[in-house]
Amino acid sequence: MVDRLANSEANTRRISIVENCFGAAGQPLTIPGRVLIGEGVLTKLCRKKPKARQFFLFNDILVYGNIVIQKKKYNKQHIIPLENVTIDSIQDEGDLRNGWLIKTPTKSFAVYAATATEKSEWMNHINKCVSDLLSKSGKTPSNEHAAVWVPDSEATVCMRCQKAKFTPVNRRHHCRKCGFVVCGPCSEKRFLLPSQSSKPVRICDFCYDLLSTGEMTACQSTRSDSYSQSPKSSSNDVSDDDDDDDSSD
Repeated sequence: MVDRLANSEANTRRISIVENCFGAAGQPLTIPGRVLIGEGVLTKLCRKKPKARQFFLFNDILVYGNIVIQKKKYNKQHIIPLENVTIDSIQDEGDLRNGWLIKTPTKSFAVYAATATEKSEWMNHINKCVSDLLSKSGKTPSNEHAAVWVPDSEATVCMRCQKAKFTPVNRRHHCRKCGFVVCGPCSEKRFLLPSQSSKPVRICDFCYDLLSTGEMTACQSTRSDSYSQSPKSSSNDVSDDDDDDDSSD
């Protein structure tokens, strides 16, 4: 069916509409053989709080952006090659239900659908697209992925030293290797993680010591890649940026 739609006028028109919704700031999306499989609003778990994002699933990429005007305008376009994607279901917990992890070498995050049926459809379609791509290319599934960041609201104190409390002065930071929320003194070092950046990125002291000695696998977070509790509001919920989509610390 995908091959049949690839060069159809209806598919070309649909992709053109998506391009126009992102405006001049978005990347061109129309290429030979690309098919728009589906689209919809998913709740993305960002570092401060869950936020609605518009997602578009193509047969080779996953695209998402901020909703400016519903079904008419989006910005901050993100394009994820599906060949590098793996997904894992997340157990329901509190208000966060029907979720799964989208994991890639450069960025990993959790999303939630409105219903269990929508979750199942999204996961099935993504898995099918990834499987078809890998089958055609002969490549193997990616076994490397960036850590899923722990939301700010899950840490009132540094997750490494367990002492430093977060305040407007003592800001939250995220280790790019394990995803933990850490204080400045516990994350002063930087290390080159080629899959995430061409420049050294912030990591916690614990991960730095392990990476420096070559114990890469031991550096993985001891915390499960699923969220065991719903984000809670906090009077001192102060972080170094507003959204993990644009984070630098």
